Amino acid sequence: MARGWWVLGLRGLLAIAFGVLTIVWPGLTLEALMFVFGAYVLADGILALTAAARSSGTRPWVTLVLEGIIGITLGMMTFASPESMAVSLLYLIAAWSILVGILEIGAAIRLRRDVQGEFWLALAGIVSILFGVFLVAAPGQGMLLLLWLFAGYLILFGALLISLAFRLRGWALHG
Repeated sequence: MARGWWVLGLRGLLAIAFGVLTIVWPGLTLEALMFVFGAYVLADGILALTAAARSSGTRPWVTLVLEGIIGITLGMMTFASPESMAVSLLYLIAAWSILVGILEIGAAIRLRRDVQGEFWLALAGIVSILFGVFLVAAPGQGMLLLLWLFAGYLILFGALLISLAFRLRGWALHG
């Protein structure tokens, strides 16, 4: 992977750029936002496959190939039907959040005799359920919230990839 350090750095820069674009222009239409998402996951998928091809058969290449295939597939699906993908993604996240919340509360109830602080797990469950209900009840605002969270994720993810790229570059230069 050290030989392809620049690919990781490029992936990081791309992630940060898309994260900043999402923050700077939150009022874009849903289709335009999905286009940005589709473009990002498609480009990231291509770069992940490029990194896998340059990895000289080391073990992480399998993960990179899977990331690449998933990114390219999700990108193509998003371009084919951006509105459907946005709504589907929103409701999938809402359902997951509600289900996880229910399971967290159930685990807290089961653990209350064995563990102190189970209250925090129950509270996490309540927050998860409220988040899921919010997404279903106010999908427009929920989509904007998800975009801000996605932007934050992209910026953090990009910074971490750039950090790794520079570490790999240093390792490749000094051996």
